[in-house]
Amino acid sequence: MIWLAVPAIASAAYWLLVIVAARFRAVQLTGESACPTPSRKALPAGGAGAFACQPLSSRLFSERGVSILKPVHGRDPHFYEAIRSHAVQDYPQYEILFGIGDPEDPAAQDIRRLIAEFPERSIRLIAAHTKLPNGKVGVLVDLAAEARYPLLLVNDSDIRVPRDYLRQVTATLEQPQTGLVTCLYRAQSDRWPGRWEALGVATEFVPSVLVARMLGSGEFALGSTLLLRAEDLRRIGGFAAIGDYLADDYQLGRRIRDLGLRIAFAPTVVETHLAGDSWRQVWRHQLRWSRTIRISRPGGYCGYLVTHATFWSLVAFAAGAWPAGVAALLIRVAAGIWVGRGVLHDSSVARYACLIPFRDLWGFAIWLCGLFGTTVEWRGIRLKITSDGKIITDL
Repeated sequence: MIWLAVPAIASAAYWLLVIVAARFRAVQLTGESACPTPSRKALPAGGAGAFACQPLSSRLFSERGVSILKPVHGRDPHFYEAIRSHAVQDYPQYEILFGIGDPEDPAAQDIRRLIAEFPERSIRLIAAHTKLPNGKVGVLVDLAAEARYPLLLVNDSDIRVPRDYLRQVTATLEQPQTGLVTCLYRAQSDRWPGRWEALGVATEFVPSVLVARMLGSGEFALGSTLLLRAEDLRRIGGFAAIGDYLADDYQLGRRIRDLGLRIAFAPTVVETHLAGDSWRQVWRHQLRWSRTIRISRPGGYCGYLVTHATFWSLVAFAAGAWPAGVAALLIRVAAGIWVGRGVLHDSSVARYACLIPFRDLWGFAIWLCGLFGTTVEWRGIRLKITSDGKIITDL
């Protein structure tokens, strides 16, 4: 029976690694802030790159305008606050392009309100017509065709960003051999199902990202931010090259990596607001996410088995190995709080820390269900996914 304590010990080791990875990121960012600051002509205020002192391009940042591409489908909670945060950026030259596939989309009203509030900004609402299996990517194809600047930034419609966001991410892109910049994110919600999902983002998903990055897995990017050069996008065949895939952010990152460029994480953390209208909606959303990860990175997905500390603690308790079970559970909760507060600056994590073990058991059930099945529900549509992540049919 003592062997049943081994998985709990392995899980405790993983969560200790999470704490190390969180500390590793903090040290990197601290070292970054200690770098000699380039001239203001070379680097705008707000920080240098993401992880190391590197010489930045001497080209003026005012010459590197940014086109923000935002595909929109429906009106997310706090949608106006999210898009407004993009209109007040402390950055010299950028535009915001919103794309909608349905002229009657309720988000269009908020976008027109934003245009009226900021007439001095270059903000456009574009009706998208390109049809691809991944509808979001179809919108991106049309937005990229309208973009006028050499840097393209894609993020989800519900992402809220700090005022120095563009300065942070563009400075990170100036790091040598960097082809794509992404960001960690925290989640908030006004409802309990959404808070439940947000707790999983902060204490389960982001820790796995930190560990993967520290161990050298650099082929993935997050939909919270995708900043790349238009010329590199052309080299991989444009957005149309990933239009058949559900995990468009992962596919974009992998193709940029195939060019011999790296994916960097900017120091800034952005925020998303989850709807969480019902427990069923949250379950379906996380199951789609889980199956997408399994299809995109099957090896990594199987490796998640060791991360479920609460489940393995219960196994250890059942075997009478109480010290191993208690240690795994305490280290797991401490690591979740460490990442939530220390990395994401999410005060709600400590407030709901007592729920982490219960959220873990929910996450384990999601993981088990994600091992099987090839259908997902996305934006109210059921889709079937092939073994390489392509969308092959609408059900």
